[in-house]
Amino acid sequence: MKPWVKYTIVRLGVFLVALVVLVLLLPNPYLATLVAALVAFCVSYLFFAPLRRRVALDLAERRSRPEPLDGDSLAEDAELAERDARDERDARDERDAGRAS
Repeated sequence: MKPWVKYTIVRLGVFLVALVVLVLLLPNPYLATLVAALVAFCVSYLFFAPLRRRVALDLAERRSRPEPLDGDSLAEDAELAERDARDERDARDERDAGRAS
């Protein structure tokens, strides 16, 4: 299972358990939800650091991998390179024509 999925499920589980307990204890469901979110945050911050670290490493690894280019991107890159070369050649020809006259 991917680390971020596991971390998300664990955090949601902690939140839901805290929410059920607090809804039964507190008369105001909005207050119970806010307190449950705060409890879930604190519990996950204190006790799930290894899971959080794995999620961060997984995201960093995924971010560091170069994205494979598809056919459209390769064709677009080739067209832009060809246009740049043509513009550079035209500018050089104009410069040379200006020197010759």
